[in-house]
Amino acid sequence: MASVTQFTPDEERSLAEKHTLPRMLSIPLAGLGMALNGLLMTGVVAWDQATPWMVGLLVAFTASMMFCWTSALHEAAHQTLFKSRALSVWCGRLLGTMMFTPYTAYREVHIRHHAYLNTPRDWELWPYSDPNASLGFRRAFVWFDLLCGIASGPIIYGRIYFHRNSPIKSAAVRREIRNEYIAIAALWGGIWLYVGLTHQWASHLIVVILPMYIAAFMQTFRKFTEHLGMASFDPLQGTRTVLPRKWLLRLSSFLNFDIFIHGPHHRHPRLTHTTLEDKLCEYQRENPDVVYPAYERYWKAMLAMFPSMIFNPGCGVNAGNTDAHFAAPGEAEDFASDVVPSAGKAAMRSAS
Repeated sequence: MASVTQFTPDEERSLAEKHTLPRMLSIPLAGLGMALNGLLMTGVVAWDQATPWMVGLLVAFTASMMFCWTSALHEAAHQTLFKSRALSVWCGRLLGTMMFTPYTAYREVHIRHHAYLNTPRDWELWPYSDPNASLGFRRAFVWFDLLCGIASGPIIYGRIYFHRNSPIKSAAVRREIRNEYIAIAALWGGIWLYVGLTHQWASHLIVVILPMYIAAFMQTFRKFTEHLGMASFDPLQGTRTVLPRKWLLRLSSFLNFDIFIHGPHHRHPRLTHTTLEDKLCEYQRENPDVVYPAYERYWKAMLAMFPSMIFNPGCGVNAGNTDAHFAAPGEAEDFASDVVPSAGKAAMRSAS
């Protein structure tokens, strides 16, 4: 493994204490949804008047579970999915392969997303954080990103490997990404060869591709809700956080590893997800005069994002930040234990 997250002893103990498996129910449940829908679509189960409704419900259920896969991949990229970092990596590779995205490319992009939030070096928020991307391009791309997320996601994460100005210089890391692309091509090439030979394209599109498309739409919308229109480089002020209170949102947050509590996660990317809400409460308690962009209803966070999505899809400088001299030290190769902007610059605190 060329890229390994380094944890402090306290962080290691926190990883050992959390329980991951219940939050990974989305993986077998999505498989169950696809299997049941496959039985219906291939005629193994006889059709009746209720079957189209069952197919639709199973597509929606499978999509909601696949949406949770993106959060599991996110945890794997931080290598906080399991106590074993190797297990986190291989689970991430499996999930990334299923989502057409090399795990290592995702991790390299996401490391820089944390280190350089909302700045031109934030590869994950391209083109919204790129001051060289015109408003017209961003207005067009935001709809491609939303409506074709199943393609835009792999494109955004793949840029760090294929772009001529890629910050990845390590031959070992580039080799890992190349091998992961080969695995993606082999797996999906084999699946689509079988589908073509058995003439099951219609079933495949409904059972597998349609739920993936919907899940990608949901994931992109989540990304927009957390980031579009946020100008600050401060992790707590530059992201929207949702604190779930109603049971359905709490369940969704549970299955998504509490990724909705986004600001504290950005400031402390090596903390386990089970501690994020307490960390936000700590900041609010210690800074009573500071208003953090935290919401108890997801729809309120969405409403706050909508004007940016429609009129000016941007972050950082493109959202009105005038700190054009922002610079972050060095080239990020791992998740910092803390990211605290100070005097216009990002001071990435290494754990002591």
